[in-house]
This record gives sequence, structure tokens and C-alpha cells, in this order.
Amino acid sequence: MNIKNKKILVTGADGFIGSHLTEELVRQGYSVKAFVYYNSFNSWGWLDHAPKEIRDHIEVFAGDIRDPYGVKQAMKGCDVVLHLAALIAIPYSYHSPDTYVDTNIKGTLNVLQAARELGVEKVVHTSTSEVYGTAQFVPITEEHPLQGQSPYSASKIGADQIAMSFYYSFETPVSIIRPFNTYGPRQSARAIIPTVITQIANGYRSINLGSLHPTRDFNYVADTVRGFISVAESDRSVGEVINIGSNYEISIGDTVQLISDVMGQEVEIVIDSARLRPEKSEVERLWADNAKAKTLLGWEPQYGGQDGFRKGLEETVKWFTNPENLSRYKADFYNI
Repeated sequence: MNIKNKKILVTGADGFIGSHLTEELVRQGYSVKAFVYYNSFNSWGWLDHAPKEIRDHIEVFAGDIRDPYGVKQAMKGCDVVLHLAALIAIPYSYHSPDTYVDTNIKGTLNVLQAARELGVEKVVHTSTSEVYGTAQFVPITEEHPLQGQSPYSASKIGADQIAMSFYYSFETPVSIIRPFNTYGPRQSARAIIPTVITQIANGYRSINLGSLHPTRDFNYVADTVRGFISVAESDRSVGEVINIGSNYEISIGDTVQLISDVMGQEVEIVIDSARLRPEKSEVERLWADNAKAKTLLGWEPQYGGQDGFRKGLEETVKWFTNPENLSRYKADFYNI
């Protein structure tokens, strides 16, 4: 599918991945409308910090993904929707699960209903590796069973199933992209890599963390963004769920050691009970099989393996340790 002459709506464009995706689409010459979360500060999230030459080429729509009328208004005139708007913090989903149903499931339903009614040519819905739960086999293919081990992951499973139901029931052209643990500049400090970097960068040598033994498949944000664009462009992605992952597994503990090595600091890890997930909710192991992405999309990670991971960490550390960027984070405060 040639989307160069199409109008693309990015929901969640003000967030971590969404802002990177929006900027890259503009750089590549796409026509982009950015759906950002309405707020009284008139903040466009991370898009406020985009270069002026990028911002000048973005049409911004401020709204709420939970409002079906507003979502439909935003989607009018758009040919392709890249749907990233979601609540993603796992600890907060223990606290306020109802908001995850409203935002992640009902918000996705609003996008799909509008897409069906408006005749949108492509909807790319964002899933997450958390829907797999603890790996029952590795590497994890798209056929792996789904396990809702947190209210967050359960809400994303629900959203994924709603998305596929529109494909099966109404032939809505839906593709599901399933990124594994994306990291990079602008990520929330609720995630493990920014948590470690910001604490070290602020002079802490005792680092407060949760569990160290779980493994993750970390995916640098530039690779995730290329995955989104590849899924949007591919006719073969319609009706498919596609993992975007590095196919490299590393424990949280080893990740901390690699970050400290990149930053040239020795650190002591302190287990903070407030940061531990409930025992049965902890996803112990994630490791992506990315063969389907390679076959259907021609996509593969540019930051794969240990060398690629270290390169991505170096770029991430460089961004976070810029004083202007670091000042936006509260390293001494645990935000669920």
C-alpha cells in the first residue's frame, strides 16, 4: 500500500513512541494529523519539543480517545490510522483498572467504529508483548497463548480482540503491531531503563528497583517506529498480528549492569518492595520471535543483539543526561 499520498492520523502522538513516529513520518514526507490528549495547558506532550520545521508540518487535533464523537471528527479526511493512544503503566492498572477498560478497550472500539463508518483504508492497532504473559515457550511467536497477568495486559488483550473482530466481522482493514519493550529518548521514568539512567545521572549510587530476574526483549524506539511504518505500508499485514522485537533476551539485572557500564559508574541495587509486582502478575520472561516481521514486512532490527542493545543504550543515555532533558524527570520519586 502506497501511503505517501495518504493522510495519516496518529493517535497518542504526544507520547513516547507516538512522538517519535509522528516526527519520522513528517521527515519522510507523509501528511500527518496528530491526535493529542486534550488538556487545559494546551500541551502537545513531546511534540512541544519537536523542531519547528517538524511542528509546522503537523496538523494537531486535541481530544480524548474515550470520546467517540471526537475520535470520529479527528478521523474525517484521514486514510490511515496508526492507533497508539493507550494507558500503559502496569502498576497504575492495579490502582485504577476501570480507566484502562475505558481508554484501551473502549478507545480502540471508538477508532474501529469510526474507521468502519468513514471507510478508512488501514488501521494499525498497537498491542504489547505483555499480552503474552510469562513465556510458555521461547522465542515467542504470534501463536503464543494470551495471558492477562495484569489489568493493563487484560485490557490490551481485549483491545486486540476487538480490533480483530472488526476485521473478521466487517472486513475492516486492521493490522496489529505487537512491539516488545520499546526504550529510548523520552520514555517515561516508570520504565526500567529510564529509571536506572535518571537515578545514576542524578548522582545516586544506590539504585531502587523491583525484580531483577525477569527477562525482556528490548527494542530501540527507532526500530519500533520503522516497524509501524512497515506495517502501514504492507498489504500483507492486513488481518495479521506481527511481533516487533529484537530477538535478544536479557535479564533486568544484567540490563542494569550494562547501563552502569555505559555510564561509567558502579552502582548498588536496592530492592524496593513498592516496585515489585504481585507474584502471579510478574511477567517472568519475554523473548520475541520476529520471523514473521522479516517475512511479511522485510523488517528487522537495526539495534539487535547485545551490540545493538548497547548502541541503543548509549544513544538513550546521551539524551537523558542532557541537563535540559534530565530536569523533566523526578528521579527521587516513584511514580506508578
